[in-house]
Amino acid sequence: MRRLKLSCPSRKVLAMAAALLVLAGFVGTGLARTRIETGVSSLLPGDDPAVTRFEELSRSFGGDPVVVLLEAEQPGLLLDQPHLPSLVKLEGELAKLPDVAAVYGPGTVLNQVAGRAQDLMAELSGRRDRLRAQAQAQAKERGASDAAAARIADDAVGGFDQRYGKLLVQALPAGLPTLKNQAFVKAVVFGADGNPRPQWHFVVPSAKAAAILVRPRQNLDQAATEGLVQGVRDTVDAARVDGATVTVSGVPAMAGALADEVRAELPLLGGAALLAIALCFLLVPWHRRRRRLLPLAGSLTAAAVTVAVFGWLGRPLSLGVVAFLPVLLGVGSDFPTYLSRRADRRVVFAVAAATAAAFGALAFAPLPFVQDLGIALGIGVLVAFAIGLLFRPVDVEPESTVARNGRKASLPVRLGVGLVVAVLAAGGWAMLPKVSLQSDIESFVHGLPAFEDAKRVEQVIGSSGEVDVVLHGPDVTSPEALDWLRQAQDVTIARHGDRLRPVVSLPTLLNFLGPAPTKDEITAAVRLLPPYLTGSVLRADGQESVLSFGVRLNDVEGLVGLRDDLLNQLPPAPPGYHAELTGLPVVAARGYELVSENRFWTNGLGIAVAGLVLVVVLARRKDALRAVTAALVATGIGLLGIGMTGISLTPITMALGSLIAAVGCEFTVLLAEAERRRDLVLRRSVLLVAAVSTVGYLALALSRLDAIRQFGLLLAAAVLLSIAAAWLVVWLAPTRTRSGPSSETTPVPDLLVGVNS
Repeated sequence: MRRLKLSCPSRKVLAMAAALLVLAGFVGTGLARTRIETGVSSLLPGDDPAVTRFEELSRSFGGDPVVVLLEAEQPGLLLDQPHLPSLVKLEGELAKLPDVAAVYGPGTVLNQVAGRAQDLMAELSGRRDRLRAQAQAQAKERGASDAAAARIADDAVGGFDQRYGKLLVQALPAGLPTLKNQAFVKAVVFGADGNPRPQWHFVVPSAKAAAILVRPRQNLDQAATEGLVQGVRDTVDAARVDGATVTVSGVPAMAGALADEVRAELPLLGGAALLAIALCFLLVPWHRRRRRLLPLAGSLTAAAVTVAVFGWLGRPLSLGVVAFLPVLLGVGSDFPTYLSRRADRRVVFAVAAATAAAFGALAFAPLPFVQDLGIALGIGVLVAFAIGLLFRPVDVEPESTVARNGRKASLPVRLGVGLVVAVLAAGGWAMLPKVSLQSDIESFVHGLPAFEDAKRVEQVIGSSGEVDVVLHGPDVTSPEALDWLRQAQDVTIARHGDRLRPVVSLPTLLNFLGPAPTKDEITAAVRLLPPYLTGSVLRADGQESVLSFGVRLNDVEGLVGLRDDLLNQLPPAPPGYHAELTGLPVVAARGYELVSENRFWTNGLGIAVAGLVLVVVLARRKDALRAVTAALVATGIGLLGIGMTGISLTPITMALGSLIAAVGCEFTVLLAEAERRRDLVLRRSVLLVAAVSTVGYLALALSRLDAIRQFGLLLAAAVLLSIAAAWLVVWLAPTRTRSGPSSETTPVPDLLVGVNS
């Protein structure tokens, strides 16, 4: 009987299997450690002094609040019996939630005021009784009769009654200071006109509404923020305040909604891009059928490796992760496609490196989520190239590769067309400073229910963020410090009362002291006020006080002017003190300012670094010049179209030059190479990857997030502009042609020597 001889795998196969096993372990472990972070910190400028000041404020008074807005049909309904006890209970339950720094609401405010009023009444009564007893006892010690001692005691408390009697008489019509006394509640909260008193607007914005502010502790991560928001929602749902319509909003709530949407859309958009790109590769007869999906597999692997790298580094993926996968699936498949058609490895390496450099230029953007997108795409492109090089097929079916040369246009025609295109592109670049920029925090959740909730809260309360004037000094309860705070508040309201709504401040809480209180009067008043209230405007050590003003977040550009005007108009701080302006709107304004100021830098840097890489790596430097020209033309034409249509850019699409350079340089170099070699296959490959990139980007149009949807549509348009500009530049500056397919003898950089040899 004949024996079967089993052959052992070769060393190469074993090495490949070991490498794949290590790669799978690396990717699997990295993906397990990956987390998504779409909090406010990723939308604000990192390592900026404005952020540092805001974090210091958050440590002292808590972060930007989760807002629970309750609305009723009838005025005063939420503060009557039995609704008010329900509010007190709800606020108490909210205060017990993890990661809560403070809770402010009408129920707790009234409860604290009532308690302090009772304490004050008891203290005044006790002091009066002690004063009377002490005077009577001293009179008897001097030998006075009982009647004389009684008259002396009456005279002794006469001055006390004259000083505090008016206060007691004013309190009598309201009755006992207790939440069960509706007259007391009404006297404390509402003025004679039936509207809430100004000092309570932050918790009673109108006669029909009440607001509960849940301030989180400082620097919550994404998971803790989402947990807090969900805890607030669950607690409010369980409370079931009768007759009230409840809306939960605030910046933490918007951040949580954004995170939920990112997680929900990532598989949807990634799957849509994957399907669209797979159909392109399968339906276009560009290769043998069994090899048509290899570039897509390579880009998928590159995406997994890139995300794993972020996981291993402990760096969270921000909002850009939604756009990352479709973009990398589109761009990352380019280089395996070229390599599978036996394109020159050095040329492909050059365009891959230039693309990675153009994306990597986004790392210099001021906002962290744009930085993350650029870094991730840069890494992904290089990994995709390496995978394409590693699995490049050795056998390629024979195919006609020589393209016919068409009739070349005359030099005057080319010069005329080039001049027209240059003028249009220059006009687009000139319009760049005038293109509107939309970078307010609310715009990132535009299209979600959270956006509508934010608008409703903003409509009722009159604001969606807080601008804070902070005074630092040895004792911010001194008369001169309190006088400065009052002046600063008056100046702010006088100049911007139409945009800034006073929330709470120490001068407002101590308004009953009059215009010039003494230090003893201020100290006594602060002692009498509930710490629950004073803690919202006065740090425990007495060295920091804050004036809070509500403001709308939907006009970040306007916030820049408002910030500058306030800084110029605030009175000089007292000697030994210093004042600053902070708050989330101020930080958002700083982010807008940085993005807007760096428009030319952000757009030009990607083009410049891509061109520099091509100059260094390419053997033919003229191709680098063609590539840079095409990127400049495509970006200029794109900016012209944006400016003429009135489209507002976002912090991501503001870097249009870097995004176009990433694909425009690639198309130009490879079309020039195809023209030089009269290689029809390579030319078709460029058109194929342009189509693949376009459909991959269009998958982002399925997003409910306006910023991501616009990003996808603009990138798809950028690809079409880039391929058109590349074709135009090659036509305007034709290369010297030579027949024959692309050669494999071109020198390869040292780092690639030995790969796939």
